[in-house]
Amino acid sequence: MARITASVFTSHVPAIGAAMDLGKTQEPYWQKVFSGYDFSRQWIKDNKPDVVFLVFNDHATAFSLDIIPTFAIGTATEYAVADEGWGPRPVPKVEGAPDLAAHIAHSVIQQDFDLTIVNRMDVDHGLTVPLSLMFGDTKEWPVKVIPFAVNVVQYPVPSGMRCFKLGQAIRKAVESYDEDVNVQIWGTGGMSHQLQGPRAGLINKEWDSRFLDRLIDDPEGLAGVDHIEYVKEAGSEGIELVMWLIARGAMADVGDAGGKKPTLKHRFYHVPASNTAVGHMILENNQ
Repeated sequence: MARITASVFTSHVPAIGAAMDLGKTQEPYWQKVFSGYDFSRQWIKDNKPDVVFLVFNDHATAFSLDIIPTFAIGTATEYAVADEGWGPRPVPKVEGAPDLAAHIAHSVIQQDFDLTIVNRMDVDHGLTVPLSLMFGDTKEWPVKVIPFAVNVVQYPVPSGMRCFKLGQAIRKAVESYDEDVNVQIWGTGGMSHQLQGPRAGLINKEWDSRFLDRLIDDPEGLAGVDHIEYVKEAGSEGIELVMWLIARGAMADVGDAGGKKPTLKHRFYHVPASNTAVGHMILENNQ
């Protein structure tokens, strides 16, 4: 059967993609950010999955205020790189995994989670920056990708507990697929940051650190944190961190899966990167 072997968590700051595209990764400001992914690039070479189930949020690229799905799964064969106003990033198109994506959609909907099925979608920096951070400069992505877009832009947004339970449903869906497929689930976005208003530039290192601790050791308790705390402590855009709970909820030690606590392979945190706190972590599943 298919299996989830690891979860990867990372910020998806657009300026990080620009720094890579413009050859600035070794400049003093950016070098400290990218050094946190040196381990990860070797790890992903040694532990390359067949498919990455990538949880991200669209930034008014595939969806506008006209239609805002809470959860949307991409079931296409491929995805073009979006033009976010200054031309598409110079990175490869994204190859999909339509059969597995359709299976996951069917299974998760039968578990009473309503998903929007997306058969055509351009993907923006929320998806391409994590791929670039993990795989570097490449002519083609070495994995297939299932994009899973979550609305964390326009209220109402899903709760952390809803996301956590959704991760459990995704794990069950993957494990019910009858082909031998190695899947990783990536949760992206965050960490603490606010882009507008009187608190623009807010970063809360202490809160971010506690979030990472609890994501490892107390994910169910962390899932109970309400939206007000995210906004108060991590800024208006800190709510993106609920997407990390989808990836954590899909791990084998959660719910009725019966697995052991995952192995922490890498943890990294750095500020600032374009007025944003960058967090990154890799957890390997222990069945």
